[in-house]
Amino acid sequence: MDLVLLDRRNDVATLTLNRPGSANSLDMPLASQLRDRATEVAADDRVRCVVLTGKGRMFCGGGDVGSFEQAADRKSYVTELASTLHQAILTLVAMPKPLLVQVNGPAAGAGLSLALVGDVVLAARSAHFLAAYTRIGMTPDGGMTWLLPRLIGFRRAQEMILTNRRVSADEAEQLGLITRGVDDDQLGQESASIAEQMAAASTTAIAVSRALLWKGLTASLADQLASEADSIGEAADTVDGREGAQAFLARHAPDFGRNR
Repeated sequence: MDLVLLDRRNDVATLTLNRPGSANSLDMPLASQLRDRATEVAADDRVRCVVLTGKGRMFCGGGDVGSFEQAADRKSYVTELASTLHQAILTLVAMPKPLLVQVNGPAAGAGLSLALVGDVVLAARSAHFLAAYTRIGMTPDGGMTWLLPRLIGFRRAQEMILTNRRVSADEAEQLGLITRGVDDDQLGQESASIAEQMAAASTTAIAVSRALLWKGLTASLADQLASEADSIGEAADTVDGREGAQAFLARHAPDFGRNR
């Protein structure tokens, strides 16, 4: 069974978590396939934007707790599962193309962590977000304790992680946890529109810009300014940089597609 569906349409690749009968919860086979699919689309030059979503009513219910209980060595299994998920996340974050996360339903535990890593995160208004870990005596993974405080603030992150307070899509938008909430029946259309828009843009500029944003979360201002100066100088001398400048001066939209 394909536990992570891969659908390529034009320049956009959509990865769909495909364990709907188990809330798309992460066991080792699903985490391994997500890592492998992420590696595949990251390396595919034909793909200019990646979408991550879930099949069925859930986006992702987190780790598959049942698989923890079945493991011969519980500690080793859970550590390996988290490490495999982390490999997938690092690949999605570092790839030279944007990631749009389409949260089609509730996201809990590692599902919340997966939602956090998108460059653009759209959520169905029926979706909600829940840390869930301490409820079952577990601790966060998927980068949640690193990224959630940076997105919504330390105090709010403490509350979500330590009390397991459920956050609606509307509140998640207000907090900055997601980009915005979208009516359920419009989610697919809105996601496709934004993905196509990003795919048509300069992937060179987007790749470097997203890398700068991630780096800026921990860099000093002086280091970040130096990185920006180097990056914009290099961008000005690329094919996309020349196309963009010439189109601006000629007063027409740039055609980055011809540089693919």
